[in-house]
Amino acid sequence: MADYEPNILENGLKVVFCGLNPGISTQSSGHSFSTPSNRFWNVLYLAGFTDVRLEPKDERHLLAYGCGLTTAIRRATRRASEISAAEFRDARPDLEERIRDVAPCSIAFLSKRALAEMLQARDVTWGRQRLDFGGVPTWVLPNPSGLNRGFSLDALVRAYSTFRHEIEHGPASSHSSLASIAIARG
Repeated sequence: MADYEPNILENGLKVVFCGLNPGISTQSSGHSFSTPSNRFWNVLYLAGFTDVRLEPKDERHLLAYGCGLTTAIRRATRRASEISAAEFRDARPDLEERIRDVAPCSIAFLSKRALAEMLQARDVTWGRQRLDFGGVPTWVLPNPSGLNRGFSLDALVRAYSTFRHEIEHGPASSHSSLASIAIARG
């Protein structure tokens, strides 16, 4: 088994992307989003976060683009459904501390589930959240996993592009992120 470190972090990043947890393939390869069907690296490139398509082995290069990675849960599983609501709630203080320690400009949860379970909230929506997490502005983006068939590659790119534009330039309208991500599935 390869050494796997889920935290690619440093102080003052533009964004920390927060996955649910490492998959078994991630843990065994030692690199985030390493399953061939995962669209994360392609989406980041197509949405303009990077100027080249990074490979999982190049994950530390994200820091040069002002982006970081972490996971809500450190335990690897075959499927995210193996994680209980209680496990997410128990992980919240550690994740909030990690985010406070590196003080990024924003955090983007890569699915609604982790944030909803941590906050015990049913009203988590796509896009910018009303409340901050770990003291920083918080967004929820669709999960780029190949298992997430609810979002096409084009829909993911639109959602992540909208997010990138908002963190770099501010929202184009008061509900631009929610509207674009909601219709992105279309």
